[in-house]
Amino acid sequence: MPATASPAQSSASDVAVRHDWKRSEIDALFALPFNDLLFQAASVHRAHFDPNAVQVSTLLSIKTGACPEDCKYCSQSGHYNTELEKEKLLEVARVVEEAQAARDKGASRFCMGAAWRSPRDKDMPYVLDMVRQVKSLGLETCMTLGMLDQGQAEALADAGLDYYNHNLDTSPEYYGQVITTRTYNDRLSTLANVRDAGMKVCCGGIVGMGEQRDDRVGLLQQLANLPHHPESVPINMLVKIEGTPLADVDDLDPFEFVRTVAVARILMPESYVRLSAGRQEMNDEAQALCFLAGANSIFYGERLLTTDNPEASHDKQLFNRLGIHPLDLRHEASDEAHEEVIKAQVAEQQAEDAGLFYNAMAQSEGGKRPAKHVLDKDTGRPAATEH
Repeated sequence: MPATASPAQSSASDVAVRHDWKRSEIDALFALPFNDLLFQAASVHRAHFDPNAVQVSTLLSIKTGACPEDCKYCSQSGHYNTELEKEKLLEVARVVEEAQAARDKGASRFCMGAAWRSPRDKDMPYVLDMVRQVKSLGLETCMTLGMLDQGQAEALADAGLDYYNHNLDTSPEYYGQVITTRTYNDRLSTLANVRDAGMKVCCGGIVGMGEQRDDRVGLLQQLANLPHHPESVPINMLVKIEGTPLADVDDLDPFEFVRTVAVARILMPESYVRLSAGRQEMNDEAQALCFLAGANSIFYGERLLTTDNPEASHDKQLFNRLGIHPLDLRHEASDEAHEEVIKAQVAEQQAEDAGLFYNAMAQSEGGKRPAKHVLDKDTGRPAATEH
């Protein structure tokens, strides 16, 4: 007799956006046979995204080293001797130059990271100018600057920052094994300030830090049960840095990493799931499985803050081999534009059904129905009707 599907094996059409996931449900997803899990994740992915489009971001370190936090995975922590050369805050012109180069290589989002506990008042004017100038290039902007208070978040939003990155790193239970200078609630407070300011959230974690599967379950539960899912969810594989306390931890099974990506896709069906740090250590086959499992965003280029990333030319070759193309956000219809069109269509249909809609054009043009609102495929805006 054929086996009956378990509750964890529901179809993609049954997967709603939820914020009440139980650990037992997430653990059941991790425990599925690998092929079943990937099939479900791929089905969810296809229900919400073009499965062959990948959003491409580039990350630049705008201030490197001497961070006062004690994150045990980080080469930028001032607590460890990693022989990392410290750098002051980059000049705005240098950042804009790097952003232009990233755009020319196909990036649609430019992310800027600073090794701070939180931004200092004297640095904020420079940071805000970076946001304005990079955004003027037609790129989406993202920053990660440490903890933000409400005023700092509002200032960044007013400058036009699209995304703010602030990872949870791991489960609440394992968090104290990784960092002691900032609490889990500190991170959640920053995320709330970012969301309240109107910016989009980029938030994920790191796997392979010596945690157990239950901690990966706990991390994804925290992300999936936020009041709003992060628009971007970076899944990082630990990059082992000599001199940090986690330099000698055991490697994570690559299939477990793919499982983590797949479960993230199922739990957060409308989020971009990003392959972030650790891609340098992945072969092409592992990355292909991640794309199949629902990853649809990458960091592109040679460096991720202070660690290596696959070369841009190799990324292009891999995309070509897999038939994947970079997502061009300039040609993606915005949520607001879609909502505008849908509302107009519904209003017209309701008025017409109620007999309240009189179309004089239809009378003068031989009774033809008026043109419906449609989106221009290039601009994402309501298209002008042809005359």
